[in-house]
Amino acid sequence: MAKLWDKGYDDDKLIDQFTVGRDRDLDLYLAPFDIMGTMAHIKMLAKTGLLPEDDLRRLFPELRSLYEDAMSGKFVIEPDVEDVHSQVELTLTRKLGDIGKKVHTGRSRNDQVLVDLKLFARNRISKTVSKIAHLFEVLQRRSEEGRDILLPGYTHLQVAMPSSFGLWFGAYAESLTDDMRLMKAAWDIANQNPLGSAAGYGSSAPLDREMTTRLLGFDDLDYNAVYAQMGRGKMERAVSFAYAAVAETVGRLATDCCLYASQNFGFIKLPDTMTTGSSIMPHKKNPDVFELVRAHCNHLQGVPNDIRLLVGNLPSGYFRDMQLLKEIFIPMFKELDDCLDITAYAVGNMQIVKGIMDDPKYQPAFSVEEVNRLVEEENVPFRDAYKKVGLEILSGSFEFHGQLHHTHCGSIGNLCNDRIKAKMDNILGGFGFKIVEKVENDLVNSTF
Repeated sequence: MAKLWDKGYDDDKLIDQFTVGRDRDLDLYLAPFDIMGTMAHIKMLAKTGLLPEDDLRRLFPELRSLYEDAMSGKFVIEPDVEDVHSQVELTLTRKLGDIGKKVHTGRSRNDQVLVDLKLFARNRISKTVSKIAHLFEVLQRRSEEGRDILLPGYTHLQVAMPSSFGLWFGAYAESLTDDMRLMKAAWDIANQNPLGSAAGYGSSAPLDREMTTRLLGFDDLDYNAVYAQMGRGKMERAVSFAYAAVAETVGRLATDCCLYASQNFGFIKLPDTMTTGSSIMPHKKNPDVFELVRAHCNHLQGVPNDIRLLVGNLPSGYFRDMQLLKEIFIPMFKELDDCLDITAYAVGNMQIVKGIMDDPKYQPAFSVEEVNRLVEEENVPFRDAYKKVGLEILSGSFEFHGQLHHTHCGSIGNLCNDRIKAKMDNILGGFGFKIVEKVENDLVNSTF
């Protein structure tokens, strides 16, 4: 097996298999970012005199070719190669001889995987943010469509007060704005450069860490070399907390949809083509899509704890325990992205039922409206009005024939969707996606 740390003795194949684990498969996700990090690193080495300019001119086109292979899915990690870092260096060495071995000057695999994971997380956060924004737009559109369509609100799963589809859809839209704040914090933590921290104690080589920070489009550095290594696991946990927050919102929406689609509620309907049937009951039209979204979202909410249990009691420095973080962390992005896509599709196509509150069984939901009417129009003290309406409900004589008149911010009659959108737009404006994209393109396509 090709190893960057080979010292000339034979290795134990059982130990190899166990210690490599799933790295070859998972490192394929990191390959474009590992190559990009190497591009920035060798440019810095050349600038500081640690790599001859002629070597840079020969290395860079080969790295660009490898990058294109990685982006198109052609890059492979060979069965006897330990990881992506080893494969990149091995491929360069095969093509360029000893020059290929120079790309590791001043680096450790420790800071390589740190920068790979941060570049990967940064890339995937940008994709997830666009999907959250799309679901937000769908929810806001449905909120506007349903602003005047009433449905009962519940506390303790008991009928409580009048709500509306506008209020219900809008609630989940606004929930996503706070989730997006956490996503922005995750972006900020991921967008700091650990490259140059080496094995966690820096390097005697005269590295220019500010240069690699600029070349890779990071906002700032992880300055302290020990902390850069301690950040392994901490960055993953911070990002996973943001993903778990989005999952909580989406999972709760999915639960509402499962309830509201049941015959006992009957507030929404999914098109037949979006439901699944039963192998024994001909009448079944099951909301499996929302049940699976809920299950995935419940799983995602456990990811931060899985990461904490893996690294929470480690002392400073690198430990091989951290390798398992990839198995927890990397699949999380696609899992949430898939949930966001299918939720936006299902919510966008569901039908909402009108006239729900015309059913007499929902009359008690208007009790507070009648109490407020007595207070405002007939000057009845609130406690007396409350008792009067309560007795009418007990006797079965309560009826409400007035009009709903909710005017305060965030109520049925004043959804404030425009202000909620302004909140979301303001948060989205804080991400530096376009800047990062330009810097990365400039690096990959740069000359020498």
